[in-house]
Amino acid sequence: ATEGKEEPSSAENTPPRVPQGKPGERSSVFYTAGQFFFEYLVVVSLKKTPDGRYEPKITYQFPKRENLLKGQKEEEERLLQAIPLFCFPDGNNRAPVSEFTSETFSFVLTNMDGSRKIGYCRRLLPSGRGVRLPEVFCIISCLGCFGLFSKILDEVEKRRQISMAVIYPFMQGLRESSFPAPGKTVTIKSFIPESGTELIELTRPVDSHLEHVEFQALLQRLSPHLILSIFASAVLERRLIFLAEELSVLSQCIHAVAALLYPFTWAHTYIPVVPECLLDTVCCPTPFMVGIQRRHLERVLDQPMEEALIVDLCEGKILREVGDEEEILPIKLQNEMLTSLNRHNNNNNVHTSEEVNALVSEAFVHFFVRMVGHYTSHIKWSKSGSGAFQERAFCKAIASKSSRRFLKKFVKTNMFSLFIEEAEKSRIPQEGKW
Repeated sequence: ATEGKEEPSSAENTPPRVPQGKPGERSSVFYTAGQFFFEYLVVVSLKKTPDGRYEPKITYQFPKRENLLKGQKEEEERLLQAIPLFCFPDGNNRAPVSEFTSETFSFVLTNMDGSRKIGYCRRLLPSGRGVRLPEVFCIISCLGCFGLFSKILDEVEKRRQISMAVIYPFMQGLRESSFPAPGKTVTIKSFIPESGTELIELTRPVDSHLEHVEFQALLQRLSPHLILSIFASAVLERRLIFLAEELSVLSQCIHAVAALLYPFTWAHTYIPVVPECLLDTVCCPTPFMVGIQRRHLERVLDQPMEEALIVDLCEGKILREVGDEEEILPIKLQNEMLTSLNRHNNNNNVHTSEEVNALVSEAFVHFFVRMVGHYTSHIKWSKSGSGAFQERAFCKAIASKSSRRFLKKFVKTNMFSLFIEEAEKSRIPQEGKW
């Protein structure tokens, strides 16, 4: 399955602290071409402890990093300490099995400086006979491109069934290749014993702002009406909890919800798959967007929790809400977006996932253009070239009362403040933002 995109948790202490979005933090994962594809490939295996439980441990790491400076070494140790927890977020709910369908999911780690790294995971059963324990192959990268990394994990899984030794040269070849520009392809040569040399082509989609997301995952599980209630909560930076049993469903759907906010960025706590030992995150008084395995629902509901939206992705319904979700967005725009989403749902033409992404994204970007697209004409520029945003004039420029009511709340959000801060630094309109 291809993956949806973007989820953090900091690798600091054990267990890691839950990252807070910092003012000024950009959680964007759109990076320039020419970078390394990845920082590490690690294998996380389950090891039996003396008390009979299974604990995830890193059993393989490529490349081994030598000659790190003291600060880099500490950062690396924090990272490597947190990874096992997120590869097996379901805690000690493990036993050897003879059959297992491999699954793809992802997580995000927030560094000390607020930058984010993504862990792309493939959980699989090593080849062999009898009962065995699943293991996770995890690629750590700064690059958000889920389709591409899913394809890389397919290649890793194929080689794992032959031998661990065949994975190393493939990853080495990948590491020596530079990340392609949008729409471009990179070809990796790879030798497999008895099959000879293979050429593996990795292509980035042309529209790079949608390469990390799979809106189809959301549309398959939730009605357009519910998606709009969730969007309304996210746009006002409330607390959102998503429930599903499968890790891939959680990470895909939460990445998709975060992507609906484009060109704005969710800058608060964001953990698409919360490890069992961090479930008290839901007591956090600040905004968060988190995914929790459905088996923990009772524990979550027992926690002393501030108002939150709780979405059950298995049943396709909202279990708990604040109550005003349907009144947050201006009704006229809400109806236009519903029409767009329903048109996609009722359309019998089978769309590719790229077409679905474009259709859904267009509806939400159009909403932001209508609501805040006039922001550039309300930045006052001084002779020195610095800009000052005129908030009152900006809100008053909207004629509709319901739109103005929404706007007065939206301008107070962290995501809008960060967006305007960027705009005030530069007289050049935000290229490619709309």
